[in-house]
Amino acid sequence: MKNGKRYASSTDVARLAGVSQSAVSRAYKKGGYVSPEMRSRIMAAAAELEYRPSLIPRIMLTERSNLIAVVVGGLYNPLYAGIIDTLSVRLEDAGLQTLLVHAESGHMLDIALPRLASYRVDAIVSPLAVMSAATAEALDRLGLPVVSFNTPVRGGLISTISTDGLAAGRDIAALFARRGARRPGFVQGPKGSPASDDRERGYRRALRGLGLGAPRTAPGDFRYEGGVAAAHALLGGRDACDAIFCANDLLALGVMDTARRQFGLRVPEDLMVAGFDDIDMASWSSYGLTSFVQDVDLMARHAVHLLTQALETPGRTGEHVVIPATLVERASTGGGDAGGDGGRDRGVRCDD
Repeated sequence: MKNGKRYASSTDVARLAGVSQSAVSRAYKKGGYVSPEMRSRIMAAAAELEYRPSLIPRIMLTERSNLIAVVVGGLYNPLYAGIIDTLSVRLEDAGLQTLLVHAESGHMLDIALPRLASYRVDAIVSPLAVMSAATAEALDRLGLPVVSFNTPVRGGLISTISTDGLAAGRDIAALFARRGARRPGFVQGPKGSPASDDRERGYRRALRGLGLGAPRTAPGDFRYEGGVAAAHALLGGRDACDAIFCANDLLALGVMDTARRQFGLRVPEDLMVAGFDDIDMASWSSYGLTSFVQDVDLMARHAVHLLTQALETPGRTGEHVVIPATLVERASTGGGDAGGDGGRDRGVRCDD
């Protein structure tokens, strides 16, 4: 389309090539027959007009768009940029196209779902969670497969992929205990976040078993600023925490900066800090943050596999996949170098 003109149509191509419109349709239809000479004329005319076949007729005939809605929110979190990029590549490899949809909520998919059916998407994949049974039931009625990360709702057409937050909480509690922690703390994600709740639950149970008691907690929202506020709550007074596990890395970075600049604490000598996600900033030499890897590539591969299975078998019941969280220990807990990958192992891989 040049100089504000409309897109070329199949009728325009037919007129320029001197053929019927149905011949143009057959030339672009898989299995459709036109003579080699006619096909050559049609393709030459299409190239001159910069014609591209519309997907709308195919959608009407097959009731399939090959469009997959990738719904994201909380784009302040670097983790989501990696998820979007990796999912888009994996979907394209599977012959599917990405429709990026922004959700106002940074951790709930429910808000975006009502308008998605009107986009004629074939399925939905999202790092956000489906929180309500009512939303899940609505999706079942629409017959719309969903792959969601860290979703507490089970059953129906919803498949879920979760990083093992319970095990991660247990592992970091054990590490803190080995390093001599006595006053543990936890910085939470947004209220009701399944991912944050799992990480806290595993941490809390393990601390109890290790004889360290319940951690002090402070609310956060997965943002750096939430970590700053939480640090003031957990580091003030005589019972200040000496080890803090944060529900994600952005919170942990806020805690570390505030501990050093506002409270004059040394990390890890006075305060150990660990996060979750292993974003790039975690390995910066100014932080050297101990964290847990969320294997984005593995999650994307599982997501696309589950989606393609659901599309090939309508009505297929959703599945639940749990992926291990890999601990990367760095200087913020007294191990590894100040920066670098800390001997990073990007986690379990699966074959394509």
